[in-house]
Amino acid sequence: MNDAPETPTSIPTTRRRYALILAVPGLLVLAAAGFFTWQNFYPVQASQGWRYQVLHVDVPKAASLVPASDGSLVVSQELRDGKGSIVRILANGRRETVVEGLSKPDGMISARGGWVFSQEIEGAMVNFFKDGKVTALFKGADVQGLWNEGDDLYAIEDRKGDGRLLRYHWGDGKLTVLREGLSETESITRCTDGRMLYTEKEKGVVHQLTEDGRDPVVLSNLNQPTFLMCDQRGLWISEDATHRARLLLIDPQGKRQTILSFLKAPQSIVPTAHGTYLLAEGGRDRILELLPAQEDH
Repeated sequence: MNDAPETPTSIPTTRRRYALILAVPGLLVLAAAGFFTWQNFYPVQASQGWRYQVLHVDVPKAASLVPASDGSLVVSQELRDGKGSIVRILANGRRETVVEGLSKPDGMISARGGWVFSQEIEGAMVNFFKDGKVTALFKGADVQGLWNEGDDLYAIEDRKGDGRLLRYHWGDGKLTVLREGLSETESITRCTDGRMLYTEKEKGVVHQLTEDGRDPVVLSNLNQPTFLMCDQRGLWISEDATHRARLLLIDPQGKRQTILSFLKAPQSIVPTAHGTYLLAEGGRDRILELLPAQEDH
């Protein structure tokens, strides 16, 4: 039987060991907090051939953008519980509220001399705004993405497994359900090659809408793709990730390029009349202007 007491030198060693064990969780918490702080404040990075500048700040939950012919910019602010709104930022920087009292106003698209907007909540109307007047068009469930062409307005619902793709006919107000059973479908657009594409955010894919209803996946391995926009440069995709999100460009040859990285929940991207692009970075409450590096604006 060995009842020998601890030696004086072993007591501090034991205490140090216990102190180290107790300190490890705290160090891990600090390291995690530092990592997320770094991700939040790490500056956006532009790829070679591009640069960006911060155009507007203090735009809470900036989501969709519609450049107006008078040089102003219409922006939806995707706040919840009736705190959301649509504002107009004038060319001189002054702001005016156009529509208020909204809940998660997300989708917005230019149409018929005005613009259409949606709210990403159950049972909200998709509305048309023109000349200061709001006109209700049809009711949806968590409608996010909108696309307008000719006599048809398309709307897609962001829901888990029971989302729909809708088509509204301007002439007679008829609403047609084109697809059902969709999951986290957030954007729909028509590309210059004639294809109509839509996203499934959780699966990280882009589908092509086809007449046979099969809707094949044309792009995959994306990180929460939310917004699509096509122009002569190709297909633009923003990833609605909280950290290290990207703005991607798929050129007409199918090459995938990362144009901006380290974004925080980017939303819609739109072209401007002077050859640049505007990007709503909702996670940082601001709007960026993206410029080709060789051009001087």
